[in-house]
Amino acid sequence: MVDHGNLNYPPRDGWDRAPWNRWSFQHVREMVPTAEVWRGRDAPSLLPRAPRNLDGIVYKKSEGGEKNIAQFLETTFTDGFIVLHRGQVVFERYLNGMTERSLHLSQSVGKSLIGILAGILAGHGLMDPKAPIVTYLPELKNTAYRDARIEHVLNMTSGVTFDETYTDPFSDIAKIDVACGWRPRPENDGRDWPRTVWDVVLTLQKQEAEHGARFAYRSIETDVLAFACERVSGLRLPELVSRELWQPLGAEENASYTVDEAGYGLADGGFNASLRDYARFGEMLTRDGFFNGRQIAPAEWVQGCRFGDHAKFTGDYRIATPHGAYARQFWHEDHRMPVLLCRGVFGQLIYSDPAHDFTAVKLSSWPDFRNNALLKETLAALNAIKLVLHQG
Repeated sequence: MVDHGNLNYPPRDGWDRAPWNRWSFQHVREMVPTAEVWRGRDAPSLLPRAPRNLDGIVYKKSEGGEKNIAQFLETTFTDGFIVLHRGQVVFERYLNGMTERSLHLSQSVGKSLIGILAGILAGHGLMDPKAPIVTYLPELKNTAYRDARIEHVLNMTSGVTFDETYTDPFSDIAKIDVACGWRPRPENDGRDWPRTVWDVVLTLQKQEAEHGARFAYRSIETDVLAFACERVSGLRLPELVSRELWQPLGAEENASYTVDEAGYGLADGGFNASLRDYARFGEMLTRDGFFNGRQIAPAEWVQGCRFGDHAKFTGDYRIATPHGAYARQFWHEDHRMPVLLCRGVFGQLIYSDPAHDFTAVKLSSWPDFRNNALLKETLAALNAIKLVLHQG
């Protein structure tokens, strides 16, 4: 946020929330410590272009009325938006000061990177999704994860008690915010707050459901999975993602992770990258793990990400996606279709549909953590674009 040449920085407690997020999501490296995810020395992979004007495409809003894509981008707090069809960039637009080189916070879109990373390591023979978590992280034998398997954290069905209430300053997710360095502990609070994300994992002692019984969104599951990935590879997460994803994808820009005081890259939401590089990741998903002339992730793993158990996807999770599901760190728009959604709070989204050879990315700075109306509108807009492109 610039005022007459003087930077007015957001407050230390709340920089990642409205209204500050309109600026801070593109300036995370100025707010908290980060570690680089190196793109490597090779030239960026090609993103062929076949521009089309999509502004006039009209879609119907669920609450009634119509809007076109130009209006959609202007009214839904968009920072960056890109669409690929048949492997070509057909539309790319930047708003709110974002540029092609800007790194934008992924929030929980970054979880899907870890889901793919786990598949890559499984393909290397380093990780077995059926194995108990304590096989790789024996320290967790004294936590509620003692009897859980890797596949449970992959699918967020572990049954471990974890409070994901973003607006409660004393919830479990708030402890992650403090432990990862995103905000200070509450003032005048004398409790012993965890100093690192690993410390948060070790505090989880209660289990609310049988492992594997039902889906419940727990950000910490991604971190448990990432710690296992680090352990089996012998690498810290930024280096591991660089080696297995960012360099093979032919990324255009270095990415970054926010890090806690132990140097752990926040897997559940601290990844930052450019719009085009998110698109490269999305296009790799659309092509079953193949991109930049190589098989980056095992095709059968990516295909296995596409279909989740709708019966375990209950309650409020069905409001925006009534036929949805969740599997391997991916959301599903409709469990009967192969569409993958990488979703993050405040409006981050990667959309991958192999059946229509369609990939889209929307980076946003919504005023709300979650907004089902905006999510449904975004999906309606993307489906309208997809239909027009598919019809030629």
